[in-house]
Parts: sequence; C-alpha cells; structure tokens
Amino acid sequence: MGFRLPGIVSSKRSLTRSSSNANKTASKTLDIPKGYFAVYVGENQKKRFVIPISYLNQPSFMDLLNQAEEEFGYDHPMGGITIPCSEDTFLDLNSSLSV
Repeated sequence: MGFRLPGIVSSKRSLTRSSSNANKTASKTLDIPKGYFAVYVGENQKKRFVIPISYLNQPSFMDLLNQAEEEFGYDHPMGGITIPCSEDTFLDLNSSLSV
C-alpha cells in the first residue's frame, strides 16, 4: 500500500533548481573583492568590469552614473549597474582614473 505525492516531488525538484541558481548568483558576487563593485558596460554586448569604489568620488565617473540613471532608472536589467557607453569609452575613462 503506497502513496504517490507528485506535488511534493515536483516542489523538491523546483527548490533544488532554485538553490543551484542562487549558488551561481552568489558565486558571481563572491568574486568581487572588498572595496570594489561590478558594472556592466557596452552598447550591444554587455561586459562586466570590477572597479574600485573610489571611482565614486570622481566627477567623470559620476557623469556616467547619471547617464545610467537617466537611461535605466534604478531597474538595471543585468542586476548590477549598467553603464550606457561603449566599452572603449569606459576603458579610456578607467585608464585615466587609475593613474
């Protein structure tokens, strides 16, 4: 005399899947060192950069953040801060700030 509990089995499968997705997200955030944060840059294909928090004090970087706020508001599709400029422009800014 056995029972079938298909609802519990499918729920367990769903939780396992959710847990593995959470682990992938958590591992992505764990690779950011203390004092840094991730931004996504690019016009079509977004590329992830990990940059120092000290950039937040730089007026040129703040201009980019203001552009990001105007374009995306606070709803960033990539989950992190998305900066609306070309990768080359960002790399030029990054090299000038790191000097």
